[in-house]
Amino acid sequence: MSTSPGLNEREEGLALQPKFDASGLVTCVATDAATGDVLMVAHMNEEALRRTIDSGEAWYFSRSRNALWRKGETSGHTQRVVELRMDCDQDAVWIRVEQSGAACHTGRHSCFYRAVKGEDGKVSLAFVDADRKFDPAKVYK
Repeated sequence: MSTSPGLNEREEGLALQPKFDASGLVTCVATDAATGDVLMVAHMNEEALRRTIDSGEAWYFSRSRNALWRKGETSGHTQRVVELRMDCDQDAVWIRVEQSGAACHTGRHSCFYRAVKGEDGKVSLAFVDADRKFDPAKVYK
């Protein structure tokens, strides 16, 4: 992975040249390859991106734990990468995955299980597609 390409080369070229932020991360959106559902948004550092490409399994970097992690290493709910794409300026990653079990650490299929609702000038959240596939208290000890 190159570190200082020109704008046109990064946007129009065929070389993988990720543009990591000041913390050394790129944002990654994971979607279900079969349904197109957005499963989760996470971050990758250079090592997570490299391991994802090399292994075909999703690897991420946890900002809260300051650690590299493979999706499913604790829960068993893994993501097999079907396709990995970079956005136009290579500062975001999109992976289409085959999700085994649930994507969200709360036990749900997707991390996006609440919709924003606005009624009478009040904004709140409402559960949508929020059934749990597993009990997080039993999986994450």
